[in-house]
Amino acid sequence: MRSKRIILSLSIAGIVLLFCMYLLYRIFFGLNVRTGGTKITIYIREGSTYFQAMDTLDSNLQIKNLKTLKWIAEKKDYPSLVKPGRYVINKDMSYVGLINLLRSGSQTPVNVTFNNIRTLNDLAGKIGKQILADSTRIITFLSEPDNYKKDGFTRDNVISVFIPNTYQFFWNTTAEKFYLRMLQEYRKFWNEDRLAKAKEKNLNPVEVAILASIIDDEVRKPDEKPKIAGVYLNRLRRGIPLQACPSIKFALNDFTITRVLKKYLEIDSPYNTYKHYGFPPGPIGCPTIEGIDAVLNAEKHDYLFFAAKADFSGYHNFSRTLAEHNRYAAEYQRELNKRKIFR
Repeated sequence: MRSKRIILSLSIAGIVLLFCMYLLYRIFFGLNVRTGGTKITIYIREGSTYFQAMDTLDSNLQIKNLKTLKWIAEKKDYPSLVKPGRYVINKDMSYVGLINLLRSGSQTPVNVTFNNIRTLNDLAGKIGKQILADSTRIITFLSEPDNYKKDGFTRDNVISVFIPNTYQFFWNTTAEKFYLRMLQEYRKFWNEDRLAKAKEKNLNPVEVAILASIIDDEVRKPDEKPKIAGVYLNRLRRGIPLQACPSIKFALNDFTITRVLKKYLEIDSPYNTYKHYGFPPGPIGCPTIEGIDAVLNAEKHDYLFFAAKADFSGYHNFSRTLAEHNRYAAEYQRELNKRKIFR
């Protein structure tokens, strides 16, 4: 009888132990952090304290027992391992899983996209909405040439580093790290093949970027870009001013202009390609990949001029002589007048 009682007691004790272990497992590893069936993004800001991080979790997630979460966090030394970042919680988690994620700093990257950038201010404004570094910090960094002159860039041409596309960044990227990452992408983009094509045309990457930025603004039809690139290269080789209307808009800082008038051509600016020979100091916007490759693969022909077609199709008439060009230009001017486009 006594042995039966011992066996029974041990069995009960075993069951109690298993039940306690089950409860502990549920506490530590059960799905006690809930998202409500939606994807929730948690932002732990730079310099956040442990208590601020806990407040962020409590206000964004459905936590079954905050005291238990804090107890586990403290046992796992999270108070001294708070890492800033953007953490996406897309499913229910355990307390242990959540703390492990946060203390490891395994944040979810952000897809950063930018295009149609005219100036560094435009770039800073667009990027500042997508990462922690705001527009003020980004433009402050880019306005100081000492930050990148060692890389061969100036305040006027550093915009060529930023090639429009979609890139993955960690949300807590600083202005400096943003630039360094884009510099890395820029150097990767300018591979041996592209560098060889630029050298063949006696151009360097910045000069290619300048022409590409002008062509991007000038041309509405992508299939015309290599042909117009050929015109500009012909003018450069013959020592003829580029006479690019987009550079005048840039010099005037007015991109709403649809008709470049003669009075605009008198502006005193190094970007006035009607007055100054060769390249302006830098690109007039972030050059697109399409624009860059149009320059590198420019058509070979003997055209020196182009004028928008009077049918407003977006295409151009190309000319070898100034007389022929003036006839096409006059047709276009008459159509502008007819449509009452005077600016």
